[in-house]
Amino acid sequence: MRLAIGKARQGVALGQSPFGACIARADAVVSCEHNVVWLTVDITAHAEIHAIREACRKLRTIDLSGCVIYSTCEPCPMCFSACHWARISKIVYGASIRDARASGFRELQISNARMKDLGESPVEIKGDFLREEAIALFHFFDQQPNKRTY
Repeated sequence: MRLAIGKARQGVALGQSPFGACIARADAVVSCEHNVVWLTVDITAHAEIHAIREACRKLRTIDLSGCVIYSTCEPCPMCFSACHWARISKIVYGASIRDARASGFRELQISNARMKDLGESPVEIKGDFLREEAIALFHFFDQQPNKRTY
């Protein structure tokens, strides 16, 4: 998770939003990415999506079974769905969707637990992991002179 937090800070320094995600398999990091929405002018380029794309490329498969994704924030419905479709085994996140929304981000108020339940997804979910450090990313972002949100 601390790698994801560090990657999110790098992204903020490059003018991106404060979100990072790392994917690991068998205790080895496969990919670690930050949000690149503004850089790519692609609203779907969230940290989790970017990390999943990179992990699939590196592993040469769309099946990420056995992988864990560490996300600085609870994945949005789009990112949760991508985790489900990639067969990621476990999602570990820091800040919640509510935390992101309280910090000014336009998050849909649909929790991963609700998505898991509605979609009958087998993915394991662990929230609030290093939550305070993840929330601190929002404050770091707010201090940036040229911050942009979407």
